[in-house]
Amino acid sequence: MTPADQQPIRVAILDLYDGIPNQGMRCFQDILDRYREINKLNLTYEVFDVRKDEQVPDASFDIYISSGGPGSPLDSEGSVWETKYWELIDALDAHNHSNNGPKKHVFFVCHSFQLMCRRLQLGNVSLRRSPSFGVLPVHQVEQGAEEQIFEGLNDPFYAVDSRSWQVVHPNEEQFTATGAKLLAIEKERPYIDLPRAIMAVRFNDYFVGTQFHPEADPVGMKAYLITDEKKEQVIHEHGEAKYTEMIERLEDPDKILLTQITMIPNFLDQAILNLQEA
Repeated sequence: MTPADQQPIRVAILDLYDGIPNQGMRCFQDILDRYREINKLNLTYEVFDVRKDEQVPDASFDIYISSGGPGSPLDSEGSVWETKYWELIDALDAHNHSNNGPKKHVFFVCHSFQLMCRRLQLGNVSLRRSPSFGVLPVHQVEQGAEEQIFEGLNDPFYAVDSRSWQVVHPNEEQFTATGAKLLAIEKERPYIDLPRAIMAVRFNDYFVGTQFHPEADPVGMKAYLITDEKKEQVIHEHGEAKYTEMIERLEDPDKILLTQITMIPNFLDQAILNLQEA
């Protein structure tokens, strides 16, 4: 059977970058292209510019990936684009609570993750004292050990972290009330008396998200880091030794490359198996 003869799988990529040039959108598409080729699937995807053009898909897609993006995850509350965005998420959630066909799986990344945590009141969404940027370790917590999207990763595993905002101080009552599960937290910093950020949450059986960028690949990250502007910024903020460490970690196959070829494909495995079983 050729891919064209197989069940069609439609993926919507929700672009929250607000028109800002980035590597993330390319990386999502590269992952989907590679996954389609490896698994010989009839898989297509469509990109929607949610913030800049207020484009939001309907609920007919099978799988949704919602990207990171710039700016405050607080200031957009009540905006036209965010209102449309929540209408979609609510429609997908309502579908998942019905008996109307296969469940809709959604992966929320960075800015999208912060929006979800804000809306569900799972923690305190706040501006960091200084931006976090680099290839950094992420630590699984107890419930993360059973999480399918982490299958095949080390503990800690490494991921690209790029954020000025964070979600801290998990609200245990809200986690219990919503059924969400805390999966991973920020690296331990024994000499800094600051809370460790929430790095991954399973919001429900079909919605999952990460504060870091599991889509990032070494090629895109290196192209970004070696620009004069970014190199100067990283060295100014973190020192030359930290910059050199970032470059070296990009070349380690057990770090962000492993995360990139593992985590979103694991999510797709779960979503597509559910689709095929239905």
